[in-house]
Amino acid sequence: MSKHERTMSSNKIFDGKILKLRVDTVEMDGQKYTKREIVERGSSVAVVAITPDDEILLVKQFRKAVDKELIELPAGMIEFEEEPAKACLRELEEETGYKANTCDYVLEMYSTPGFCDERIYIFFADDLSVGKQNFDEFEDIKVEKVKFDEALKMIELGEIIDSKSITGILLYNQLRRKK
Repeated sequence: MSKHERTMSSNKIFDGKILKLRVDTVEMDGQKYTKREIVERGSSVAVVAITPDDEILLVKQFRKAVDKELIELPAGMIEFEEEPAKACLRELEEETGYKANTCDYVLEMYSTPGFCDERIYIFFADDLSVGKQNFDEFEDIKVEKVKFDEALKMIELGEIIDSKSITGILLYNQLRRKK
């Protein structure tokens, strides 16, 4: 089993606003060659934001890639030279209208490392105050506050199916929840 693939050539196919696509020719062990299609996505953040009433802030929005409305954690792309914790604070307020004094870093994960380099930083925030929503031009987001136990049930029932959201909610339950 190959532990490393050496890139022999790389060909940019697409350079868009939120992603790039390239095709790499790689050499594997035994001088075998194959192609790898790579989506360059950059890094993003997701935040598990909890109110004093043990409610979690979730957002509902239509996702064309899966052609359905999904319930997710507030999340978004890290801007150029922006620190992940700053992006967490910014995205939380932009999408939900809530501010946090701090976002506590929990972990980072790759969304789909078989073909995409996107790294997602997960944060927890629980010292919330009302701020102001500021959607991107084409965002249509509905904010939902649900009891944390209900969010766990929503995962079990397949109502929350987004991987970063499932990861963040289950981690919060395991690491921070006062039971």
